[in-house]
Amino acid sequence: MFSIPEQFSTATKTSIEAQVAVFSTLTGKAFEGVEKMIELNMIAAKSSMEEASATAKQLLSAKDAQEFFSLSAAQAQPSAEKASAYGRQLAAIAAGTQAEFTKAAEAQIADTSKKVISLVEEVSKNAPAGSEQAVALLKSAIGNANAGFEQLSKSSKQAVDTIETNLTAAVSQFTQAAEKAAPKAGKK
Repeated sequence: MFSIPEQFSTATKTSIEAQVAVFSTLTGKAFEGVEKMIELNMIAAKSSMEEASATAKQLLSAKDAQEFFSLSAAQAQPSAEKASAYGRQLAAIAAGTQAEFTKAAEAQIADTSKKVISLVEEVSKNAPAGSEQAVALLKSAIGNANAGFEQLSKSSKQAVDTIETNLTAAVSQFTQAAEKAAPKAGKK
């Protein structure tokens, strides 16, 4: 049987080690997300430069204003589709990174909660008479903290879903507007 100070010391050490592990995991996930975004942006920038060069050559080879405007209008639809695809890829990267963060945080909180409850149970066995109410209060506080985290987690997931839905709707509206603008620009 350990003394209460030894139990708290061991619990504190374990908690700090777990926090460092979670921090390392979250930092790794953040870097992975940033790497994916940088890669996506590099591909998009390279592609954009190549397409801009090709488009400029096409526009400069136009024989008259009508052909110039027709070529310009023809570029609207592919550009809108590419912007839409970029937005979806960016949203997927952000959602994936957020999901990894949530998963790591939930696992850490569940593990820490188990350890704290176990510690409270062990301490309560060795607690002096009359401290039952304090132990019950501590258990209640831990339960409330867990419930609060679960609600925060649900709210975060709902927020991410809402952002994804809004981004999809915005991309769809942008694509539709570009599709409508392309034929009108070609008629001028």
